[in-house]
Amino acid sequence: MEQILPIVFMAVMGLALFMYVVLDGFDLGIGMLLPLASDDDKDKMIDAIGPFWDANETWIVLGIGVLLIAFPKAHGMILTALYLPVTLMLFGLIIRGVAFDFRVKAGDGRKDLWNGLFFLGSLVASVSQGWMLGAYITGLESSVTSHVFSLLVAVTLPSAYILLGAGWLLIKAEGALFETAIVWAKTALLPAALALLVVSIATPIASSAIADKWFVLPNFIGLLPIPLTSILVFAVIAVFLMRPELTRRAHWVVFAGVTYLCVMAALGLAYSLFPDIVVNKMTIWEAHAATESLLFVLVGVVLTVPMILGYTVYVYRVFSGKSEGLRYD
Repeated sequence: MEQILPIVFMAVMGLALFMYVVLDGFDLGIGMLLPLASDDDKDKMIDAIGPFWDANETWIVLGIGVLLIAFPKAHGMILTALYLPVTLMLFGLIIRGVAFDFRVKAGDGRKDLWNGLFFLGSLVASVSQGWMLGAYITGLESSVTSHVFSLLVAVTLPSAYILLGAGWLLIKAEGALFETAIVWAKTALLPAALALLVVSIATPIASSAIADKWFVLPNFIGLLPIPLTSILVFAVIAVFLMRPELTRRAHWVVFAGVTYLCVMAALGLAYSLFPDIVVNKMTIWEAHAATESLLFVLVGVVLTVPMILGYTVYVYRVFSGKSEGLRYD
């Protein structure tokens, strides 16, 4: 049990953070696209995420909660090292939440202000998460290499979120907004592809431990499906976006494709980091709480995770289909 439980909790934490990136990623992306839309389309974009965005953020709460309860030593080390970007992320999410609620109550004269703050909160949260990911991959080092890599991820992660957001709009929008979402997705595709390529190249350079895992035989051959299928999926997305008639018939392909890329990135990252919970500093077996505590918490996890998954599926089913715009009557 002492060997298995840390793996179980690491898997739950990984699942929670992955779900957050995909689900909250698309509404962060839509928030960053908001200034580019017309007033009418802004309401439609907000309606496209309105029923989901609060529930989407549940996943990051679960992920950080598991980190605190199951790996308290690592929690202290990670949150201490990432204090500033975590604080900025929280400010961004708070501003975003306030703006989301206040924009519907504001008069016409103040609506632009809250739309701007919703964009700002989405951008700040996205950039902060990119910095945190980059710093985490490089082992929370305070070095020039670590800071440059963190900055690289901070700049590139928003492009992936924007591509997710445009893909979600293709599922939810109709008419002029649908056509505009195709243009946004086309525009974001190349930066997102270059971002993923650059980060993939830079990661083993920034972390020798990760390079040692990937570039040895037979590991390298076994891991080839991750980059090869990712290239193939990027090509499929590009074909659909270049031929809008295909996207109109299968509007879910872009979002599904980007989600697949997120899955591949998550698998690659999990392989690169395991069994460390802090790269080159602490393994999951060195950081985990007492076995008795983990067994006690496991009961809550077994109950909570299926409930969160269940209501997530339920909400997405209930509010499936195209958005029709906001109404307050």
